[in-house]
Amino acid sequence: MPSAPAGYSPPDIGIARDRRRGRGTLSNVSGRYEPIARIAFDDGWQSLEELPAFATTVLVDSTRKIITRNESPDISFDRSINPYRGCEHGCVYCFARPTHAYLGLSPGIDFESRLFVKPDAPALLEKELSAPNYEPRTIAIGANTDPYQPIERKYQVMRGILEVLERAGHPVGIVTKSALILRDLDILTRLAERNLVKVALSVTTLDAKLARTMEPRAATPGRRLEALRQLSAAGIPTSVMVAPVIPAINDADIERILDAAAMAGVKGAGYVLLRLPLEVRDLFVEWLRANYPDRADHVMKLIRDMRGGKDYDATFGVRMKGTGPYAWIIGRRFEKACAKLGLNRERAVQTTEHFHSPRPRAEQLSLFG
Repeated sequence: MPSAPAGYSPPDIGIARDRRRGRGTLSNVSGRYEPIARIAFDDGWQSLEELPAFATTVLVDSTRKIITRNESPDISFDRSINPYRGCEHGCVYCFARPTHAYLGLSPGIDFESRLFVKPDAPALLEKELSAPNYEPRTIAIGANTDPYQPIERKYQVMRGILEVLERAGHPVGIVTKSALILRDLDILTRLAERNLVKVALSVTTLDAKLARTMEPRAATPGRRLEALRQLSAAGIPTSVMVAPVIPAINDADIERILDAAAMAGVKGAGYVLLRLPLEVRDLFVEWLRANYPDRADHVMKLIRDMRGGKDYDATFGVRMKGTGPYAWIIGRRFEKACAKLGLNRERAVQTTEHFHSPRPRAEQLSLFG
């Protein structure tokens, strides 16, 4: 194959900046199941300039079950709920992006702008918790897409779910990066009084500019820390998640994030190394070269050093933390900082002792009424 001429660069196949304003990824690549790939291409008539900006649209997901079961040995929960598909926060690194390919949509901008809401989630949850053979264990919410993303303000599906869990006395663990969780402080406080809830907020950096670049529609780092402070002050068990850790991008912030979270009253902490499954890899590399061209190659080299020479290793037990010297150093830095700040000394454990069916069984009609 002939080499490219000097000075050649591949054509820009990303979406124009004005059309993707407020979005995390630069393109809208076709999903892996699509038979053809679509690329925005200017034919010389400047027709791309006439295309509208990507607006957020929301469709109804008429799912029949709401509790998703999980058997992964390196995850601490066996069941979860996702009130939405897709996430408007637009985090470029989100490992859930490839799920949009199942819908025939792009894991790129489609994932951030073409969202699906599950309005029947509270009713479905009540039905599933009322099954005669249901055995309660902590339900994780926010493990895939954020339950407090911006459209939750309108649809309030998450609040409806919490109301069902409160009535049933069912334990729940929540992960978010949104200050909108403070809207439900009343329910969360009551759940905490019965050891039924724990909350983790993801804080990736204290640099507001970097946060806006990586997570354009998520709450600012300052608002997330303030949310942690208010949740902790209300007696709700809280943790901070330094996730994901991206080498040479935000790994220098690990100690500062933990220190700020500890000052906010947080008692627990965790971290996850950057994961690049399927389409996420190309979307992340595209973002990296556009925003940090001077260190893009270095970042990817460090990632491969922590993934056995690959861009990603999905092996259970190592996919969250990585391997190799650089991953080891990140782990030791995290552990040392937590020990210094007194984080993770005690683990908040939710109870199932309060659980009861949220829907009473229909009473049998009397034969002698």
